Amino acid sequence: MSDDQLQAAVRKMRDAGLPEVAVATFAHYVELLRCGAAGELAESEIEPVATLPHAGELPVDEAGAAEALQRTVVIKLNGGLGTSMGMSGPKSLLEVKDGLTFLDIVVRQVLRLRERTGARLPLVLMNSFATSEASLGALENHSDLSVDGIPADFVQSRVPKLRADGLEPVQWPADPALEWAPPGHGDLYPSLLSSGMLDALLDGGYEHAFVANIDNLGAVMDTRILAWFARERMPFLMEVADRTAADRKGGHLAQREDGGLVLREVAQTPEEDLDAFQDIARHRFFNTNTLWVDLRALAGVMRERDGVLGLPMIVNRKTVDPADAGSPAVLQLETAMGAAIDVFEGARAIRVGRERFAPVKTTNDLLALRSDAYELRDDGRIVLAHGRTAAPLVDLDPRHFKLVADFDARFAAGPPSLAACERLTVRGDVAFGAKVVVRGAVTIEHDGPSQHRVEDATILEG
Repeated sequence: MSDDQLQAAVRKMRDAGLPEVAVATFAHYVELLRCGAAGELAESEIEPVATLPHAGELPVDEAGAAEALQRTVVIKLNGGLGTSMGMSGPKSLLEVKDGLTFLDIVVRQVLRLRERTGARLPLVLMNSFATSEASLGALENHSDLSVDGIPADFVQSRVPKLRADGLEPVQWPADPALEWAPPGHGDLYPSLLSSGMLDALLDGGYEHAFVANIDNLGAVMDTRILAWFARERMPFLMEVADRTAADRKGGHLAQREDGGLVLREVAQTPEEDLDAFQDIARHRFFNTNTLWVDLRALAGVMRERDGVLGLPMIVNRKTVDPADAGSPAVLQLETAMGAAIDVFEGARAIRVGRERFAPVKTTNDLLALRSDAYELRDDGRIVLAHGRTAAPLVDLDPRHFKLVADFDARFAAGPPSLAACERLTVRGDVAFGAKVVVRGAVTIEHDGPSQHRVEDATILEG
C-alpha cells in the first residue's frame, strides 16, 4: 500500500465526518498491514491457561457492592442488525420472550436493580449508524431510564473496506454503503473517547463499566463480581466459561510467556494451528464477551497512546458485497474488545457458569429462549426452567427456519413446549400447531415438496 493509498483511505474517513481518533486508529492498523503484519497469533507464541478463580466462589461483600454500584454504568453493544437471520432493523428490537424485545428486557434488568439497590446505574448503548435512530426511538417508551444527563447512546465508527489486490479503499457505486465495514467491537474504546461519553461518565463520578452484548440476556449485573473487581482495583476483567465442543470456533483465552493474558480469535490463527485452536482440552476457556472495565484506567491508557489503544489486529477477508461472491475481494480490519486484556497491566479473567452466556445468534437459540425451557423473572433475569441444568439443543433446517420471517411463519401459534426436551432436530419444511409438546430427544424429518404440519396439542416423545 502506497502513501497515496493510505491518504485516500484517511481522506475518505474525514470526508465522511468521522472523528480523528477513529482516523488515527484505522491508520495505525493500515500501517501494520503495510508493514507485513497478518494479524496472526501463532500457537508457538502462547501457552494454555490452567486455572482461574470462579465467580461462584467469590465472597459476598454487600457493602462493597453497594458502594461500587453507585459508580457503575451498564454498556450494551447494540450495533447489530441481525442480517444473518434476515432482519433489516436492530437485532435488539426482536421479540424474544413474553412479548418483550432484547432491549425491553435489558431495560427491565437495569430498572429493577435500581429499585432494589438505590444505585444510579445508567444504561448506555453502543449503537451503529444503522441502529441508533430506531433504538433510541424504542427507548422513548422508557422515560424513567435517563439518569444524571448521561446520553443514552454513543455511535461506533466505521472504516473503509480495502481491496485485497491493492489495499486502496474499494469503490462500489452500485451500493456505496457496502464500501464501509464495522471495525469490530474493539471500537468500543476509541468511540467512548471520541464521542465524549468517556469524559461524561468520569465527570459524573462513574468509574466502573459492565460491558456485554445486548443479545446475551444471561449477562446481568453480578454484584459479587463487581465488588471483587472494585476491591482488587483491577483495570480490566474478562468473564470466561468452560469450552465445549460447540465453542471450538470461539475466541479462547491464553497467556504469553511472561504470564500476561491474551485473547485469540479464529481469524488470528494460522491455518497450521487450527487444530490446536479448536482443542478444548488444551485451551479450556472461551471469551463470553462480557467485560468489566475501569474507566479511569482506560482514560489513562488512551491518553498515553494518543487515543490509539493498539489492540491486536484481525484481518477478515470477504467480498465487498457479501451476497455476491463474484464482487471484488476486500480486507476488513477489525479488533475485538476482549483483546484489551493484553493491553492493561494487571488485567484478569474469571470463570463464570454457563447461565451467564445465553446469546441468540440463530433461530435455534431463539426457539429455545422463547420456549418454556427458559423463564423470565420479574427482575429481568432469564433463567432455565425448574429442573433443567442445560438448554435444549435445537437444530432447525436452515433452508426453512434460518430467517426470522420463515421461522415465525412455522411457529405462528407460538413455540412448542421444550421444558422436558433434550434435543429437537427438524429436517424439511415443517410447521408447528399450538400447544405442541416435545419430550426427550426428537427428530422430525420431512422430505416431501409440501409443508408438513405438526397438529395442535401433539406430544412428540423421543
